[in-house]
Amino acid sequence: MSLFSSLYIGASGLQTSQNALNTTAHNLSNADTKGYTRQQIQQANRPYITLSTNPHSISNQQTGLGTFYSNVKQVRDYFLDMTFRRESGRSMFYQVSTETMEEVESLLGELNQEAFQTSMTDLWTSVQELVKTPSSSVCQGLFVQRAEEFLERSIHIYDSLCAYQDNMNEKIKQNVIKINNYGNQILKLNEQIRNIEVGGIEHANDLRDARNQLLDELAELADISFKENARGEVSVQIEGVDFVKGDMCFEIGLDQDEVTGFYTPFWPVNAKFTELPDGTRVYDIEGARVFDLSREISTDLDTDIGGLKAMLHARGDHRADYTDIENNYDNVSQSIIMNMQAEFDQLIHNVASKLNSILAGAAGVMTPGENGVKDVEITLADGTVMQGVQACKDEPGGYMRHEDGSPIQLFSKITTPGYQKVTGTAVVTVVDKDGNESTETITGDFWVYMEEHLGDPDPNKEDPMRPETIYSLKNIQIDQELKHSPSMLGFMKDGEEDRATAEALSAAFTEEAYTLNPHVKKASTFLQYYDDLVAQVSNSGYAFRSVLINQQNTVESTENAREQIIGVSSDEELSNMIKFQNAYNASSRYINAISEMLEHVITALGR
Repeated sequence: MSLFSSLYIGASGLQTSQNALNTTAHNLSNADTKGYTRQQIQQANRPYITLSTNPHSISNQQTGLGTFYSNVKQVRDYFLDMTFRRESGRSMFYQVSTETMEEVESLLGELNQEAFQTSMTDLWTSVQELVKTPSSSVCQGLFVQRAEEFLERSIHIYDSLCAYQDNMNEKIKQNVIKINNYGNQILKLNEQIRNIEVGGIEHANDLRDARNQLLDELAELADISFKENARGEVSVQIEGVDFVKGDMCFEIGLDQDEVTGFYTPFWPVNAKFTELPDGTRVYDIEGARVFDLSREISTDLDTDIGGLKAMLHARGDHRADYTDIENNYDNVSQSIIMNMQAEFDQLIHNVASKLNSILAGAAGVMTPGENGVKDVEITLADGTVMQGVQACKDEPGGYMRHEDGSPIQLFSKITTPGYQKVTGTAVVTVVDKDGNESTETITGDFWVYMEEHLGDPDPNKEDPMRPETIYSLKNIQIDQELKHSPSMLGFMKDGEEDRATAEALSAAFTEEAYTLNPHVKKASTFLQYYDDLVAQVSNSGYAFRSVLINQQNTVESTENAREQIIGVSSDEELSNMIKFQNAYNASSRYINAISEMLEHVITALGR
């Protein structure tokens, strides 16, 4: 080998050591940079040159040409990345759920000075005072006032739950926008990385760090899977559907319900649509939803991953009321807020219905199944038959009546009247204590109770139910006349105090006849019902917090394991710096030696 070749070998070592030192310095300077992945150099020997061949020799006479800086790679573990992202997504799911439960707890006010239970207790106390002196206008006024305070506090809680739903709905929108931005940024980084690495000379490691950071953040919002191809491009799927693939980002769309205003994420590429004359597309999102919220939430099924899914679950798809417990509780129970809305609304509905029915009985309303009444049938002048109705004879200015003769209701509907006046013939069937039936025919004007869930008058309507007919927190108020004139109650019947009605009102608070939902068999009083509701919220909150803490520990341990691989160790890098510095010095000394030899040869030839 010539001295010039030897000089070339020394230079290769010098250059390689310098590049290695630069990489080490890059690692050290980014030791605290979020998302940075430590880099490692890869060295390779340069090809040998053959000086001579001899068939009689065991091997050819060859010499090396030194080393070169072949590559600098990131130190990552694909399986740890995948595990970390899955577990961080699961952690975010339970974090959102926990925060929602904590918000619900705070709205009930049991941990501060605005406890709802106080308003319930005050209402019961007012009834107990009414029992002592039913005819007292002061006690009657206090009763109506406490009922109003109870209802106001109830409406405030329900409205707060609805407002929280709206707030979460807006967060859902913002998170979908954020996901789409992540996807487009990943797509852009894919292109940049591909352009840099296409020649096989450079590795765009810092761009890869930026992309990996985006994948980490995306994984907190949704259940993702990812894979890198030979060109350095990463494809991403959300809930098993392509999100970033090739040169496309398939953005998530938002379908907004016309009634509730709630957003539903969907895949526009998978949805059918109708294009209007102005170019606007009206999508049919059936079968194109991003998340299947009907599936059971389970870690085993990996259905508890992603903060966005948790928000959708917690928010639900409508404003729930007590009718959801009767008709569709299994779907409502999946949503934290809707479950609370429905069970809380059921409590208020039970209180309103029970107290109203007691006052109705005092006003003379005949109810099938109560007080020996088997059936009430009214035939109107046009031949219409009203079967099994609650009704009473019209008595203007009568006991527990308005001036128009309609029965007084403590709680009335906002949108529809509680009673309607009809003219006809009533046939009342009663049963005595011995089981003997008898009938009475009455002709004249009647007040008929407007049953809840009345069908729409238009039989062609697909949905025959009218929400304005129900006693829900969305449709309830204190009777406006009674509110201004509580003494209308009177509690004086036939010249005597009506203590029996007052006692019935008090007994309503101790009657064990109510359950939270179809899955609860234990019957309870109004106050016990609320205690059970609070306990359910507290227990669910504790369960979510426990899962969250365990999940956070899992994420932390996984992150630590990942950090051991991708993180920068100052001790290791300082050790590498010494090693590469020594290699640099050695190459420098080698070059100096060769230089001196060349100088000697040149000097000798010059003589």
